[in-house]
Amino acid sequence: MLTTDTVIENGKATIPKDLTKEIKSENLWYQVVNKKGDVIGEVNTPKNIPKHYTINQLLDIEKQKKFRDYHIVTELDTFLVQPTYYILGYKNELKDQLYDLYKNYSQGGLPITEKVPQLEKQLLSKDASLQVINNQGKVISSFRMPKTKQQYEPLDIISRKIEKDKYESTATIFHNSKKNYSWIFHTPNKHQTISDYSIIRKLVIGAVVVTASVLLATISISIWNAFRYGGPLLLFTSWLGRMGSGNYSEVLTEKERKRVFRKNGKVRFQYRLYSEVITAFYEMAEQLSLAEKERKQLETTREEWMTGISHDLRTPISTIQGYGHMLESGHYNWDEEELKEIGQTLRDKSEYMVGLVEDFSLAFKLKNNVVVLETKKVDVHQLLQHIVLKFVNDRTIKNVQFSYVPVHLQPFIQADTRWFERMVDNLIFNAIKHNPDNTTITISTAIKNDHILIMIQDDGIGMDEETQKNLFDRYYRGTNTTEKTEGAGLGMSIAKAICELHKGHIEVKSTLHQGTAITLHIPLSTNQQPD
Repeated sequence: MLTTDTVIENGKATIPKDLTKEIKSENLWYQVVNKKGDVIGEVNTPKNIPKHYTINQLLDIEKQKKFRDYHIVTELDTFLVQPTYYILGYKNELKDQLYDLYKNYSQGGLPITEKVPQLEKQLLSKDASLQVINNQGKVISSFRMPKTKQQYEPLDIISRKIEKDKYESTATIFHNSKKNYSWIFHTPNKHQTISDYSIIRKLVIGAVVVTASVLLATISISIWNAFRYGGPLLLFTSWLGRMGSGNYSEVLTEKERKRVFRKNGKVRFQYRLYSEVITAFYEMAEQLSLAEKERKQLETTREEWMTGISHDLRTPISTIQGYGHMLESGHYNWDEEELKEIGQTLRDKSEYMVGLVEDFSLAFKLKNNVVVLETKKVDVHQLLQHIVLKFVNDRTIKNVQFSYVPVHLQPFIQADTRWFERMVDNLIFNAIKHNPDNTTITISTAIKNDHILIMIQDDGIGMDEETQKNLFDRYYRGTNTTEKTEGAGLGMSIAKAICELHKGHIEVKSTLHQGTAITLHIPLSTNQQPD
């Protein structure tokens, strides 16, 4: 192991610090010798040990395994380009002590019976024990040692000599080849094995530690990733399941909300990576919920519209059909005045039905942006005065008061007079038909920045919030409609579309039992000078 850990570079040997420390603590000395016999590296070498060895000295060392007063262990390394000789020296006092015991207390290779008490006393002072075995490995005598082992195999002895660090005690062996007896001197093993500090052992231990650390880290990261990525994915699965069943209003259950969000409303660390996904889920759920509500509202509105249109068409058709049967039957003698009255009724009902069909067609065109305006500069006061007078002079409109309050200036706008008049007509007519008798309708104007404000106000019954919210929806009929109300609920929708075609917008304010105010915001013409 020393040869493995010793590094030789540029003709010089370097011994690791931990080995140097251990060699000194064990009172050993160590030398590295090159092929010329020169010492190129050493640790704890005594003064009487040379720095250069002759051939004879090295041969004696190899033969006797001793040099002067020191026992020697050697190793020749020819693996490198230059052969290197390693010498480890130590004083073996145990062998000397064993030889003294053998010389003083043995006869013919066996312990002298009369001197056994003195022998045991010597062993006790050294905290040692002794066994004597014959050439076959059988234990002949045993002192201060239990007789548990009565027989040694040949390799047992060799193992005790070579692999000393495997045993709790140090076995020093003296063999008398002439008498064929061996004395085994057991003393406590107080030395560490230098091989514990070898690079190979360090590498192996390091590899095991690194492997275990990597394995532990991999398992930890896998568990962490599973916790971080798997948990949110299971949560998303439950979300998608609820959305698939149409439950858009509950993106998270109360239990899931506590898992995802802290008390301060921030996303927990585990789900922070998915914060954008969570936000997107919420936005998508809101949009889907809104779309679902709009779809249901549209279904309701369409059903109401179908009911309304059926009613609106059934009444005039029934009248026309009734008069047709009466005229066809020939059972009645009609005078000229009665025929004129019947003709007037049939014409009115037909015109009403034609108006409904035109409203449907116009609503479709406005929805699909196929209406093209032919605008020109228009005097707003003249146009509104013409419209108001039309309603004032209409003999069919009874018990309704009209008032027109123009701004003191003379404003001009870019407008298609035919469509603009249709828009104002719809708004005024809506105020007439949805309010009781003796309602006053006021049409006024005002200038605000670069827009003219046209206000149609009434002091009628007003509207609730639901009606205000849906007033300009196609086919919507407010909660204040009565049996006298006719039409398909397209008038206000058409008015709003025409206003937007004139690059304006429309707003409504109403209070129940206090009246309604509808305001048109129309851009003024860039040229406000009369033509």
